[in-house]
Amino acid sequence: MFDGYFGRYWETIVDTMTDGVIVVDRNSTILAVNRALAEMIGYERTALIGQPCAVLGCDACISGKRRGGEAGAKDCELFVSGVVVRRRCRLRRKDGGTLNVLKNAAVLKDDHGATVGAVETITDLTDLLEKEEEIRELKHLLSPEDGFEGIVGRSQSMLATFELMRNAAVSDAPIIIYGESGTGKELVANAVHRLGRRSRRPLVKVSCAALSETLLESELFGHVKGAFTGAERDRKGRFEAAHRGDLFLDEIGDVPLAMQIKLLRVLQEKEIERVGEQKPVPVDVRVIAATHRDLKAMCREGRFREDLFYRLNVIPIRLPPLRERPDDIPLLVDHVIRTIRMRTGKEIRGVTGQAMEMMAACPWPGNIRELINVLEYAFVVCQEELIAPQHLPSLPLPDPEVRYTARRAEAGTPGETRKEELLRVLEQSGGRRQEAARLLGISRVTLWKLLKRHGVTMGPRVARTGVETPAEGPAG
Repeated sequence: MFDGYFGRYWETIVDTMTDGVIVVDRNSTILAVNRALAEMIGYERTALIGQPCAVLGCDACISGKRRGGEAGAKDCELFVSGVVVRRRCRLRRKDGGTLNVLKNAAVLKDDHGATVGAVETITDLTDLLEKEEEIRELKHLLSPEDGFEGIVGRSQSMLATFELMRNAAVSDAPIIIYGESGTGKELVANAVHRLGRRSRRPLVKVSCAALSETLLESELFGHVKGAFTGAERDRKGRFEAAHRGDLFLDEIGDVPLAMQIKLLRVLQEKEIERVGEQKPVPVDVRVIAATHRDLKAMCREGRFREDLFYRLNVIPIRLPPLRERPDDIPLLVDHVIRTIRMRTGKEIRGVTGQAMEMMAACPWPGNIRELINVLEYAFVVCQEELIAPQHLPSLPLPDPEVRYTARRAEAGTPGETRKEELLRVLEQSGGRRQEAARLLGISRVTLWKLLKRHGVTMGPRVARTGVETPAEGPAG
């Protein structure tokens, strides 16, 4: 078959190809393979010659009846159809691993039209599938299914926040975002800007807490040359830079009183004056402010102007702290792990049940920012596929019972709750299953499994406790 010109140069021709090539005879016995194919599946070429092609373990090969209807005989689908075009399939490597490939094949015929064999080309899809996975990860990160405009959450409080954001975005009225440090106030500002009619114009950001009063005034309103020492040229301020767009004033509660008066004037008059100049400059800006402070209390204490407060507080958006949305913690953990995995390339896929229960029980005083820091640390110390309790830094768990559970998990002891401990916690909680689960630092489903394992009945009275409670199932 390989006599003549082609036969002499067979290896030279096909060994320059990056795709795999395999030739089989009419009985599907391997006659020849090129170097690329052998390297893909980890065999020596000499070990493949003479073997049935089934040694490749292709999951897309389908047997059919041999033409002519010979009883009991089977034939490769290729010899029935005559061609295979761009079929994705998996091959079995010598080491038992799986190789994802794209296969093209055609039969070979002699001068009389009789089928004598077939040739297949095999394209390794490993790099392509890795790129597809990266694209899927990026799509999830940019637009998570359980979230809104890149903000993760599906708790009732977050769904209400998303709806308010959507409605506020189409307005030109000032917006103020309230939330503890680390709740994602800047993410909300970004989302409101993207959804609004000013999205084609800039979103300019200023951290009011990071600048002194003099610098803040220059940053917001700009200055003219010679206005103060070091002002060597005219400089446009953030209000002018945000003209016809949005201006995000982060930590508005830290603005000094003298500056608050000037901000109030800008909101009222829609114009600014550069430092060192008395010429008014008109600006068309929607202000989006944010703070972790209680501005009403600051007004009562004389630390924040009441008239400025009412100017800013037209559309208030309140971000709940993480401790008030525990149902969102698994979603956030998954999202953060995907983000860190994309950045580091480290193959960590999730967390163990015990680690998740510990994180669900944590009050998270630093909110989402603290959760991100905890998982960043875990990625450094974890060398396994799942993050376990021992990979987490010390967490501020809320009460002794939860801390006991966490210490037990960190010590690597079996994740069993003793019957005596279970009964004591049930008595302490008054037989309320949700409260008992909280005290133990576990989910209600896990609690139900423990009750079943230890034979504790939630009938009219809990065994050995005398605590009255109605019977209930795992979702009770």
